[in-house]
Amino acid sequence: MLKLLSLSLSLSLSLSLSLSLSLSLSLTQVCGISLPLPPKKLIGNMDREFIAERQRGLQAYLDSITQHPLLCSSLFVKKFLDPNNYSANYTEIALQQVSMFFRSDPKWEVLEPLKDMGWRIRKKYFLIKNKEQPKERYLLSWVDLGPDKFLSDKDLQSAMKVLTSLSTPYLCPLSFSSTSESSALLIRPFSERGSLRDHICKVKPRESYLKKYCNPKKSQGLELQHIKLYGRQILEALKLLHDGGMFFGHLHASNVIVDEGVCQLTDVENGMLGVPSALRPAFTQLRKINSTESIDVFSFGHLLYEMTYGRPPDSIPVDQFPPVPYTTVVSVLQSILSPEACKGKMPTVSELMQTPLFSDVQLQHSEKLQIKIPSRLKEALKTAKESLEKRLQEEQRVLHQHRRLTRAQCHHGSEEERKRRKILARKQKSRQSAFENEEDVSVRNNNNSGSGASSPPTCPSSPTPPSTTGGQTAPPPPPPPPPPPPPPILDSCPPPLSPPDGAGAGRGALLSSIQTFSKGKLKKAQTVDHSKPVI
Repeated sequence: MLKLLSLSLSLSLSLSLSLSLSLSLSLTQVCGISLPLPPKKLIGNMDREFIAERQRGLQAYLDSITQHPLLCSSLFVKKFLDPNNYSANYTEIALQQVSMFFRSDPKWEVLEPLKDMGWRIRKKYFLIKNKEQPKERYLLSWVDLGPDKFLSDKDLQSAMKVLTSLSTPYLCPLSFSSTSESSALLIRPFSERGSLRDHICKVKPRESYLKKYCNPKKSQGLELQHIKLYGRQILEALKLLHDGGMFFGHLHASNVIVDEGVCQLTDVENGMLGVPSALRPAFTQLRKINSTESIDVFSFGHLLYEMTYGRPPDSIPVDQFPPVPYTTVVSVLQSILSPEACKGKMPTVSELMQTPLFSDVQLQHSEKLQIKIPSRLKEALKTAKESLEKRLQEEQRVLHQHRRLTRAQCHHGSEEERKRRKILARKQKSRQSAFENEEDVSVRNNNNSGSGASSPPTCPSSPTPPSTTGGQTAPPPPPPPPPPPPPPILDSCPPPLSPPDGAGAGRGALLSSIQTFSKGKLKKAQTVDHSKPVI
């Protein structure tokens, strides 16, 4: 039976290793990262120790993949870990939706699909052109609506119409938008220079995101002047959205387009479409980040770190920042990404604009910008934002309870806690047994003292001094009071009772009469014979 179990376990491990090998080859070919696979063995691969070693190696391999922020979101990994829920061909679905759109609007033409340009599985990109403007290139994106979509279909269409009509220097213009019950189709100008992350990593924008960002060879941080300029422009765009009553929540380096020294936010509609944020796994664990503005501030700190060091932070909160000559940048990063900031109060967008890092930046567009939104749509956006924040807070509460339960289980299941409980159990058992022994002894003593086999010891009374009256006879004493009830039987003698008031003279007279007693003075008693009749 044990051999059959070992054989089945070995076969399952071999199957898992073969799947892991195919996954590793796919990821290595795309992103160029070497992943640690479990060791192989030709002879003795049925030994228990070797099977356990392969299990640990496979677990370490999966941990290294799932802990990588880009690899864990790739379609290769999703299909490997959960093939049932990720079996749909989203590229074919997107092509069907795009083909239906082109039939209704024939002025657009597809040039090429941009496969895996973005990290979202349910979002596909196509490079298209307008037949009326053949030299211009546009980016078409098709995306499924997400779980955070709280606007009605009518309000969502109104919001997309507002975004299409915007013309501001720090927001990427939206040329066309169309929404349905389950998806949205958007068209905006295509930037050949790519995003801010492409600029930092020194890569081409049309390549796969795994190849571009997983293991960049030439990535480096920006200079201080570019950090100040780009950061101030991004803060201006966030303030513009917040003042207009709109919410974003999707700020990262890939959603910032850099063109001739001007930063423009793209994919501003993601918050209203309800798609999840790229940083949601990070700020869901921080309960103080529970509003749309705090999410944008947290995302800005994450982006500022990447602009400074050329790579995103390994973990959040950041306990210690690497050395950098820009002290003003580090102070802003500490106010957003430090453990104290993540657990306390973060600065607002307006407060960040007033810091020494961004306050002295001169902008080309100094005029006051604003977004005009109808009052009805503004109320709908406010309600949707409150619903989004409520859903986030509920997720944070559930996650917090789960983490507390996990810590408690780990604590009670630890070896030290088990030893401590065993010691406490032994002490409790010994105390209980000692208490039971004491009860048995006391019960036996009570039974022996109440059996009546021997009379209890009595204590002699104090001796009374002899009377000084000589031979004189004293008058007869008064009758003594009735004796008190006998005291309860005790193991020790009670203290002698003190005589009552007036009893001392009576006792002296009694003793004097006893001393003067004479048998000759007794009178002869006459007895009556009851057997004879009385005459």
